[in-house]
Amino acid sequence: MSKKPAADELPTRIEELICFALYSASNAMNRTYRPHLSPLGLTYPQYLALTVLWEKDGITVGALCDRMMTETSTLTPLLKRLEKRGYLERKRSSEDERQVLVHLTHAGRQLQSEAPEITRCVIDSTKIPPAKLAELVQTISRMRDNLQNDE
Repeated sequence: MSKKPAADELPTRIEELICFALYSASNAMNRTYRPHLSPLGLTYPQYLALTVLWEKDGITVGALCDRMMTETSTLTPLLKRLEKRGYLERKRSSEDERQVLVHLTHAGRQLQSEAPEITRCVIDSTKIPPAKLAELVQTISRMRDNLQNDE
């Protein structure tokens, strides 16, 4: 077990807080994606939802929420907007009507061809080598998982 830092060793300025570093990096990431997604009529959260569906189409809203680590109340309006744009369809499961399945349309699948170039541009914008970015993703994911386990 690691030693807990003394009060005088704890960060006191906003620039020293991990929560601020993550918050401000998230905002910067959103701004970096915006010029790439705007021509496609997508927001960053919509792009994330599509990314999950490109991996596995025809999943339930609940499974999509789990993958995106969000609540149904957050995801449902986003899915409605994507459906209105013609990128996906939501249908009740024939096996269990309580479940809503999300399926990409042809237009939604076609958007996937834009993803590699968007990813390349964003990675280039970070000016961090891909191997270091992969390590950073692992570290942040581990921190997130630890925080969720403490809830």
